[in-house]
Amino acid sequence: MIEREITPYLKKAASEYPVVTVTGPMQSGKTTLVKMVFPEKVYYSLEAPDIRSIAFSDPRGFLAEGGSRGMIIDEVQHLPQLLSYIQVMVDERKVPGSFILTGSHQPRLHEAIAHQSLAGRVNIIRLLPFSISEVKKYHVQIDPFDLIFRGFYPAIYEEKLSVGEFYRNYIETYVERDVRSIANIHDLFRFQQFMILLAGRTGQILNYSSISNDLGISVNSVKNWISVLLSSYLVFILPPYYINIRKRVVKSPKIYFTDVGLGSFLLGIKSPDQVKYHPLRGNLYENMVIVEIIKSFYNKGNRPDIYFFRDSRGNEIDLVIRISRGLILIEIKSASTFTPEFLKSFEKFKRVTAEPVIKEILFYNGEQNFKIKGVKVLNPLSVKNLWNEVIEE
Repeated sequence: MIEREITPYLKKAASEYPVVTVTGPMQSGKTTLVKMVFPEKVYYSLEAPDIRSIAFSDPRGFLAEGGSRGMIIDEVQHLPQLLSYIQVMVDERKVPGSFILTGSHQPRLHEAIAHQSLAGRVNIIRLLPFSISEVKKYHVQIDPFDLIFRGFYPAIYEEKLSVGEFYRNYIETYVERDVRSIANIHDLFRFQQFMILLAGRTGQILNYSSISNDLGISVNSVKNWISVLLSSYLVFILPPYYINIRKRVVKSPKIYFTDVGLGSFLLGIKSPDQVKYHPLRGNLYENMVIVEIIKSFYNKGNRPDIYFFRDSRGNEIDLVIRISRGLILIEIKSASTFTPEFLKSFEKFKRVTAEPVIKEILFYNGEQNFKIKGVKVLNPLSVKNLWNEVIEE
């Protein structure tokens, strides 16, 4: 496996905190990452029933196995009571990097950490699937529509797996194992149909009533099922920006997939060429770029403060990033040809917000990177360091 971009921050966190927890979706590479970065530490996975049984029956003895080297405990959410003993041990030792934990289920893990009073003792890191820069290290074809089709899960590149077979198994495993353990959902077929329906709404305003009507389930069930997908890091919602706006704006969130390849699979896309001509091509391209920016934040140990903007007249900014100095505006187009029309949204937004706009970026699929009227026009696949281009400069 290649070295992940989050590695420097993970090492830094382990040098400062006694407990570091790496969370993220299934198959994002959490186990491989922590084993590569901390090869000297004793490793146990609580996915294994026998290991889980040992840890449950003798938690002190189990945790002592790490000794002075420290311990990696994989999928720790399977045994949350273990965190009480970890708290006692780290308070006694006060040694940074004593325990490296991983987990895939956000609420359960966070609830356990909060309940066991690990606040101040733990650094929680989010690992998403590969970034575009990480995929490039495999010397594979770098084409936006191929990337949208394949997605960014490490196994697809590391093990050269069939895309369709990988996602088919991924969904079956997720639905059969994780959905049952996270929520009391009995109609698993209906839940799969729900995921397909959401894929058809990628990059669109989340309308609970519309989904409820299409599936024949209650609005509360829709909200519950979306929370299940959120808790497993399979989707994320982008809230609307409406602070300090003087006009009427949309106040419902948009929904996206954490990995665009999973969304493509759910849409029935079977080739990169199909992506090119798909009605949701622009939405999928937008999804890919927004997640790339989110990854750049997580890989630096930062939480993105991000929104979209849309008013009642249809004026829209795909991504609004708030940092300490002001707002960064980002528009995303899947077209290969730049036109001045792409810049109009920036001016319209600046006329209605009271916050300072410090940078404007247009991501598109063209060959040339340039600057026009203060707007950086960039192809996301040609950007060497996304964080520097978007945030740091």
